Order: sequence, then C-alpha cells, then structure tokens
Amino acid sequence: MNSFVDHIQLVQGDITKARVDAIVNAANQKMLGGGGVDGAIHNAAGPKLLEYCKRVPAVGGVRCPSGEARITLAGDLHAKFVIHTVGPVYGADPDPEVLLAKAYQSSLELAMENGCQSVALPALSCGAYGFPWDKAAAIALAACGRMPFQNLSLTFYLSGDGIMHAWSQTLSEVS
Repeated sequence: MNSFVDHIQLVQGDITKARVDAIVNAANQKMLGGGGVDGAIHNAAGPKLLEYCKRVPAVGGVRCPSGEARITLAGDLHAKFVIHTVGPVYGADPDPEVLLAKAYQSSLELAMENGCQSVALPALSCGAYGFPWDKAAAIALAACGRMPFQNLSLTFYLSGDGIMHAWSQTLSEVS
C-alpha cells in the first residue's frame, strides 16, 4: 500500500506555475474570479478561463455549491484543466469539516474521471474563509489519502512559512 509521502508533496510556491494535468481552484460559488488563489489563477489563465466558467450552468447565480467541484479547460495555464471547488467558510457554514472533505473528494473524482494523473491543489478555505490550518491539513490529507486517490500525483501549493509548517507537521504525523 502506498504511503502519503509516495503521492503527496508540499511546495511553498505559486500554484499558477504548476505543470500538471489539473489545477484545483479555490473558487467562489459564482466561478467568475475573485481574490486570493482564485484571482491569481484567473489572472494567470487569461480571459479564456472566465469564458469557460461562464459556460457552466448557474442555478440562482450559483455555478458551484460549497463542497462540490466543476471542471473547465485551463486557458493559458500549464495544465489541461482547472477544477473549481468551493470550500466552506469556517464558523459560518454548517459542518465545515464535512464540506471541506467533500470539496477535496469532488475535485479528485473529477480529476480521475477526466484522465488526470497529476493535480496541483491549494489549501482550500485556509485564506479568507478562515479554516484553521492544522484542521484543514488533516482533513485534506485524509481525503487525498483515500483510495483510489492514492494513484494520483498530488502537490499542495502553500503560501507562507506558517501554513507550510502546519501542513508539513500534519503530513509527517499521518505518513
């Protein structure tokens, strides 16, 4: 059986530079760009990504509910796809732990359904959405360690020493 270390890497860097099959975007429910990781991905991907996002059907203005994921082509990124997922707002959304796990699971399921072997992921909900880094790391790594996701090459792109330390410590505890 593969261990976590075999298929999960942590990188302190810019997710928009990742050369992978799919980049997971920490999107909002409208999928029309925003701040943080979402804004950086949209800026790097160019206007094509926004056009692809607009093609995703919206229900009441929502293209992607919390905990779910949608896939588009990647525009000018060094990836084939962008997988847009919406993590929970910690302290506001009910059952944030469940929604965060579902956001990772939904994203990885879409990656596999679309033939992806390598995926770059951000620390979902750890920025403006306020999820505690250690809790988020444990949830994310547990979700990514489940079968059949152990067949994917996963790289988490983290920004800042503090979040990198929290995730590294959690990864060392579970591997």
